[in-house]
Amino acid sequence: MELRRIALVFGMCLLLLVPPLSAAADDSLKKVMERGELVVGFCAQYPPFESKNEKTAEFEGFDVDLGRAIAGQMGVRARFVDAEWQGLLGGLKKGDFDALITCMSKSEARNENVNFSNVYYTLPDVIVVRKDESAVKDKEDLKGRIVGVQLGSGSEQLADQLKDHFKEIKRYNYNPEAFTDLKFKRIDAVIVGYAYAVNQIKTDPSYKVVGKPLAEAEIVVVAPKGADALTERINVALTAIRADGTYDKIHDRWLKVE
Repeated sequence: MELRRIALVFGMCLLLLVPPLSAAADDSLKKVMERGELVVGFCAQYPPFESKNEKTAEFEGFDVDLGRAIAGQMGVRARFVDAEWQGLLGGLKKGDFDALITCMSKSEARNENVNFSNVYYTLPDVIVVRKDESAVKDKEDLKGRIVGVQLGSGSEQLADQLKDHFKEIKRYNYNPEAFTDLKFKRIDAVIVGYAYAVNQIKTDPSYKVVGKPLAEAEIVVVAPKGADALTERINVALTAIRADGTYDKIHDRWLKVE
């Protein structure tokens, strides 16, 4: 009986010394550090957050600079992998990327069983109409009208919540298609993130933003579920680049509205 009691106590001590399997299996940060590279998934179709420069063929934008700053704080380099928006979360789960830095909101990824970083940007969703449109001044004026949104976006989720306000929601693979249809009067408005709307208006002043923001989306870095060590290190990096002024410089370069 005494031997059995000793064995039981010894076994309990071993359990206390050995970390849980989930913690022991989390090599998310170790892999990045050993590789010397943070592989970032994103969709380069959303300026000023991310796009490909037509002249240089280089990726650029707020998320690109932010990702490089985060990686630099971690002591590694960032490698960006351009992918279809609808396939980003699936690619993350398959291991194609270490993290997603692609203007993705919590609401867009909430049902995908993933890790979130701290919020790094708050993005208002707004209504965009043609510049010569005088009848639409806010969401109440969209009753009986056709509204365009990008598939899989937070703006689409918002439009679905407000669907009783609209005659129809038209869904597009990417926002530029929606803006083209808006210009040629195939739809009456586009719901989109404010920063994208401002960037689009700078490029083509035939549009305008009307009314108050419909909602605000919390933008985060998305990592695989259970990648707690990597998520924590990304949060440390975000805190550091906010403290040393790097974040403000990146923000002002890409997102400051004059």
